[in-house]
This record gives sequence, C-alpha cells and structure tokens, in this order.
Amino acid sequence: MRSVADDLTARARIRDAAIAAFGRDGFDSVSLRTIAADAGVSAALIVHHFGDKTSLRTICDDYVVSIFTDENHELIDAPTTDRVRAALHDIDRYGPYIDYLARMLIDGSPAADRLFDSILAGTRSVLDEQRDAGLLEPMSDPEMTSLVVALMGLAPVVMRTQVTRALGQDQLSPAGLLRTTLPMMELLTHGIYATGAFLDGARAAMDAAASDPVDEAKPDTEEER
Repeated sequence: MRSVADDLTARARIRDAAIAAFGRDGFDSVSLRTIAADAGVSAALIVHHFGDKTSLRTICDDYVVSIFTDENHELIDAPTTDRVRAALHDIDRYGPYIDYLARMLIDGSPAADRLFDSILAGTRSVLDEQRDAGLLEPMSDPEMTSLVVALMGLAPVVMRTQVTRALGQDQLSPAGLLRTTLPMMELLTHGIYATGAFLDGARAAMDAAASDPVDEAKPDTEEER
C-alpha cells in the first residue's frame, strides 16, 4: 500500500510535471499520458489524485499564482511585489513557472485574472511610494501609467519566444536582462524624444476632442443621410 508521504510526493511530482508540460506545449497539446511519463507515474494515478486534466490545470493555476503572490510561499523568498523579478533572475530554476505564467495570461482563467490584478496592484503600489518620495514626474493619468508599466514588465514574459528571436538571446537570461537594463532605465528616466512637440500635439488633440465630442447620431456622408 502507498504511504501518505508517497502519495504527497507523487502528487507534487505530477503537478510539477504538468506545470512544465503545459507551460512548454500548451494545455490542449498535452495529454495525461505525457504528464504521467514525465512524472514517472501512471495516468491512472493522475486520475486518482486530480480527477481529469481540467482539474489538474486548476491545481496548477492556483499553485503558480501562489508562488508569485503569497509571501508565505516557500519557493521564492521575496516580497510579493518582487517575486516575478526574483524569479526572472534565476530563470534556470524558475523557468517552468515563468513559462506557465505566460500561458496563463494568454489563455485566460480566473486564476490568471487574479495574478494579473495582483501584479498591477503591486506596480501601482511601487509607483505610489515613488511618487510620495518625490521620485516621479507628474502624470496625467496615474492609473493608466501603472497599467502601461505593468504591461512593459510582462511583455518579455508573454512574448519570450518572439523577443528571443529578435535579440538573438533569451531576454530573460542573465545576459538578456543585463542588456535590457540600461535601455529600459533610459526610456523610463528620459523618454526617447528630444522634443516636447509630440506630447504637446497629443495634448492639443485630446483637448480638441474633449471640447468637440463626435455626435454619433449625426450622419457623416450623403449616403448615410
């Protein structure tokens, strides 16, 4: 008979094998037999522990979310707001969780929504602290700026394959992160335009649009009249 410890070990091994497989190949492309072979167990044991593939995915979703949002999670020893960054600096160890995170954000699920909301809230909190410390320029829309900064951070995770192809190296590797650091800080600190003309033009256009809203009921062409 299997002991409780054996069952717990097998359950964790199955979960980790599923996270790696789903993150690598996608949920629809992975079978229970593949996960069983990777975990060194039988498909029947997966059914015993998790029921079916959808239930297994839910367990994986919740586990990966806890890694990046639960400060009491033992896998990454870092505050919640720094957990993704900490994982990126040890991609050899945390690569499967990063890949799974990317799949979650692309495929969508309640767990993915919770994770994104947590990342966005963490970004907003950091920017609020920096604003209070006098480190930020005035913002026309702090909420939208927080969202843009969060998206900038997640883009290399979600588009890891495309970014790697463009750079000729994995941007999430130590060398890739090192190459990214200065351009990113230059962009955030100084911007890229040497003139304020584009910003002034955008402000003027937005002011004009706000003062002269389009009447959707008004026909625009002879045919529409």
